[in-house]
This record gives sequence, C-alpha cells and structure tokens, in this order.
Amino acid sequence: MQSASQGPAAVLIGPPGSGKSTVGRLLAERLGVPFRDTDGDVEAVAGKPVSDVFVEDGEARFRELEAEAVRTALDTHEGVLSLGGGAILHEATRDLLAGRRVVYLQVGLDQAVKRVGLASARPLLVLNPRSQLRRLMEERRPIYERLAAITVATDDRDPADVASEIAAAL
Repeated sequence: MQSASQGPAAVLIGPPGSGKSTVGRLLAERLGVPFRDTDGDVEAVAGKPVSDVFVEDGEARFRELEAEAVRTALDTHEGVLSLGGGAILHEATRDLLAGRRVVYLQVGLDQAVKRVGLASARPLLVLNPRSQLRRLMEERRPIYERLAAITVATDDRDPADVASEIAAAL
C-alpha cells in the first residue's frame, strides 16, 4: 500500500457508467482506505452540482475546477480516488497520473447507456445522449488505455467482483 506522500492506493478512470464511484467505494472498503471522488470535490468548491457548474459557468470553468481537484487529491489522498470521465483530457492531469496505480474501468456502450440512463442529468449527454456517449467513449478510449496500469472489463459484472479483481491486481 502506498503512503499518503505517494498518493492514492488506486486511481479509477473510465467513461460515464463504467462504475468508478460504485466500484471505488467497494474497493476502498476492501482495502480499508477512504474513498474520494473528484466530482464531489468540485461540487464542494463550486457550492453547486457539477451539472449546474456546466450550465451556469461553462465546461471550461468546470475543467479548471476539476484539474485543481485532481491535483489536490493526487497530492493528499491515500485511498481510492475516482476521477470524472473527462479529467484525463487535461494534459497536466495526464502527466500527474504517470507512474501511479491507474485502473481503467472498461465498459461497452450498451452497458454504459443502461447504467447512466438516457434521461440523465449529465451535462455532456444532454442532446442525443447515446450518440454523445459513444463519441466521448471513442475519443477518450486511447487516453484511458495509455494511462492505465490495470484495465478491468466491467460489462455484465457485479461491482463487488470488479473490486475484488482490482484488489488482487494491486
């Protein structure tokens, strides 16, 4: 297990619906460490939900807040850290993830759609959510794959089984 000075025990990345929050909580419990989600950190700083930050302040402002939240969490959090699906788009964030225990939770489009729901309040999926989700997944997949030290498929799997596989791989 890494110490606090070495950063998180595991950093979960993946598209919306991959299970980062659900699996992250289970993994943290299994490892006996705290769980942290950078979307929650953004909401705490902004004083409003992520969806409101997008609508009221714009995606650029959200990405600034997100990059700062990730940087802070990587420096201070020793448990399991879940990043927002687009956090990896920021070059400085990608640099900060180098050499860390990054786990890519891989999910197929059909599973992601079921998990996220097409009536979701996720800001990047407002218009034609299935098409938007497909586009996001295709654009980001190469980055997720490049950053990952561990890749775990989540389709048709119980989150507890996914958490167990990650714990064993760590």
